[in-house]
Amino acid sequence: MNVDIRRSGERPATKIQWLDSKHSFSFGRHQDPGNTHHGVLLVNNDDIVKPGTGFDTHPHRDMEIVTWVLRGSLVHQDSEGHSGVIYPGLAQRMSAGTGILHSEKNDSWRLQGEQHTDPVHFVQMWVVPDEGGLTPGYEQLEIDADLLGGALVPVASGMARDAGRSAIRINNRYAALHVARLQPGQSVELPEAPFLHLFVPRGTVDLEGAGHLAEGDAVRFTATGGQRVTATGPSEILVWEMHATLAA
Repeated sequence: MNVDIRRSGERPATKIQWLDSKHSFSFGRHQDPGNTHHGVLLVNNDDIVKPGTGFDTHPHRDMEIVTWVLRGSLVHQDSEGHSGVIYPGLAQRMSAGTGILHSEKNDSWRLQGEQHTDPVHFVQMWVVPDEGGLTPGYEQLEIDADLLGGALVPVASGMARDAGRSAIRINNRYAALHVARLQPGQSVELPEAPFLHLFVPRGTVDLEGAGHLAEGDAVRFTATGGQRVTATGPSEILVWEMHATLAA
């Protein structure tokens, strides 16, 4: 059993004119052979994008990409003809499969009208599918109401037990993403799994047995679970439950 706390300030960062991005794992020019993944989670990027800017069209292949917006809105467009505005409380997944091109921009006014000046804050997470060469796909669903109760909500899952229960499906039968939106004093219990990844993108919480976690902190659990997470301020947590890992 292992509980590995990674503090926000320890994350490598990419900061350019339009983007402030912090990476939990090796990404882009930030490469560390000892920090490539946890379980089947390869990317956990905490991004803030200025208005009118964003990621231009770029390719992906054989990856399940889940995007969770905390503040503002993000416009998705891809080569399969999917487009939409992602906002807080909307679960979104893109399966890259055999290959897909997509862009993500903070310019929703081009679709909705009046220009805004707000940045968008979102977390993008990449999970390896359990088989390659799949047909590219896209799914999104509004789940804001499900988060009102302060429980861990299964947002994205490929696990058989979550069929018909999770908001969106991913192509990995060993992984599930849970989200909880917590008010001060509310708590949830972490699932038990060979690999867990807890990320605090907003607010502050206490982790049973480990203490205070601030915004941007993450915890990697191996062969454990069952700890309680209690909010000390208005908070959101993202929890990946994983029953497999990548080969070394």
